[in-house]
Amino acid sequence: MKKLIRPGLTFLLALLFTPCADAAERGSILGNIVEHRGYRMAGLTVVAINQESAARSEATSSPTGSFAFDDLEPGPYILVTECRGVERVINRVNVQPGKPAQVEMSALAIRPTENTAIDKYIASSFSQGGRYPAGNISYLNVNDDQDIYFMIVYFGILGLLSVYGIYRYRLVYLFLRYKDFTPKPKSRFAEDKLPRVTVQLPLFNEMYVAERLIESVVALDYPRHLLEIQVLDDSTDDTERIASAVVRKYADQGYDISYHHRIDRHGFKAGALEAGLKESTGEFVLIFDADFVPRRDCIRRAIDYFTDERVGMVQMRWSHINSGYSLLTRVQAIMLNAHFVIEQTSRSRCGGFFNFNGTAGMWRRKAIEWSGGWQHDTLAEDTDLSYRAQLMGWRFVYLLDEDVPSELPVEINAFKAQQKRWAKGVVQVGLKMLPRIRKDPRLPLRVKLEQFFRLTGNLAAPLVIVLAVINLPILIVRYNQGFFHLFVLDVPILTFSTLSVIVYYFVSERHLNPKTYSKSLKYLPFVMSMGIALTFSNARAVLEAVLGVKTPFVRTPKYGIEKHADSSWLKKKYLPRRLALPALELLFTAYFIFTVWYAVHSHIFATLPFLLIYLLGYAYAAVMSIVQGRISLRRTNVDRK
Repeated sequence: MKKLIRPGLTFLLALLFTPCADAAERGSILGNIVEHRGYRMAGLTVVAINQESAARSEATSSPTGSFAFDDLEPGPYILVTECRGVERVINRVNVQPGKPAQVEMSALAIRPTENTAIDKYIASSFSQGGRYPAGNISYLNVNDDQDIYFMIVYFGILGLLSVYGIYRYRLVYLFLRYKDFTPKPKSRFAEDKLPRVTVQLPLFNEMYVAERLIESVVALDYPRHLLEIQVLDDSTDDTERIASAVVRKYADQGYDISYHHRIDRHGFKAGALEAGLKESTGEFVLIFDADFVPRRDCIRRAIDYFTDERVGMVQMRWSHINSGYSLLTRVQAIMLNAHFVIEQTSRSRCGGFFNFNGTAGMWRRKAIEWSGGWQHDTLAEDTDLSYRAQLMGWRFVYLLDEDVPSELPVEINAFKAQQKRWAKGVVQVGLKMLPRIRKDPRLPLRVKLEQFFRLTGNLAAPLVIVLAVINLPILIVRYNQGFFHLFVLDVPILTFSTLSVIVYYFVSERHLNPKTYSKSLKYLPFVMSMGIALTFSNARAVLEAVLGVKTPFVRTPKYGIEKHADSSWLKKKYLPRRLALPALELLFTAYFIFTVWYAVHSHIFATLPFLLIYLLGYAYAAVMSIVQGRISLRRTNVDRK
């Protein structure tokens, strides 16, 4: 038996250990490939050729630029890199039994341009025929000064926008907390004790809506002997004839209505209101712009709040008679609804300052006069007077549940002009009033911070443009960042900056339309894109305000458009021409088409929703501005003939 066991053990031991002895005679190669500036080269094919036996082995460099060959016959080898877009590199190495040979190969990208970011893009896009991720350079291995600069700018801007996003969350929180705290009048005026009210209607070239406005005001439910109506017309066109004729008609019927026409537009709207106030007799002043159609009972809904002697102004919410006219009007309605639902409500009900919106509000005459009157050193005379009055101690009341219908601009250049005027005016008021607010010892810190964010919010417009410009470099610089970096850096920023905008609009639409708000959600991407589309005009407004550039009060054209199928405005006057900004918007459209292509080509799909918002915004603004600008040009040529 022992004679049988001993040979079997010998055979098994030989079977087990003979391969180990053979492996000890084999060798291996461990290496790295780096570009001449130190960037790791991924996706390159490396061929190892045995000079004695001509045996060939292949390996591919990893995302870190490393490669390895195992189980090689000892001897001299030639290493050759093969990849389109990178010059062939040849190296020699001697493989010894049982000892890995270490080698580093230096690759040189084709067509260096002296620009680091461009060279990186060229090298990575040519690797593996332009396929990613194998062909990408791992940029995080070596970050040069240019990379660091782009990331500082990128995260710096997003950080600032996140701070304003936190402020937006706070507004939403305050609204949800106080939305059920509806203001109540201190008491009510007896019918025989009702005060006299002056209704001021400032007009400038409003031939299509002047008659509609005057007739709606004449129909107000208020004792005729206590209602004074002033039509303050600075028009230079046929509006003068139309408005004066309507005023004469109702004056002949016994209404206390007067027509005031100024040849000199000194002070613009503020100047007209100031001139009218000097000739008015009302204890309270109700103001409506030309695009509003007040409800019959709007005075009744507001007047009783003035039984509190401390109340200086009552503001009603804007609603919209043509919000369903087009995509543009739907987007505008959502944007304005958020302001009037979230911002105005939260500020008014938590003891902060909020502003008169220039129309659909009633003032106590004393509050205007004691606060310095209408001043025209800014384009936002309404906001300016609001803050001066509240600093004087006057209380303001905001009526969320009482609305006044208005007409939205149906033409994009008119909309951009309106937004530019508002943006410039608010920044001007900030420069004028923030130092006074900051130094006022009576104001708590929360109110000062609230006003800082309110009056500086438009400063985001130039920052968004810078952010748009560096989108492509950031895609290149940050391509190889892992999920940990994205989670730590990007998720918090996007939560505060982008998600806050969605929450802001969602909450306002849900409050106004609890049964149908879901229909508005599909427009949120367009709302965000429209915010992008306004960046050029608003950035220009901010720069003009900061630099002290004086510009006239540019009115928003109104066309009396209420019905969905009404396209008559295309044949009317007042269509503005704006050809400079659309050229910039068109340039950025082309830029983002390329950026989207690069993201798809690089498989960076997570960035596509944000890039498409930029692309959609600039493309829509450019195309609509150019098309409607040409309509305006043709209309002007027809009028001249």
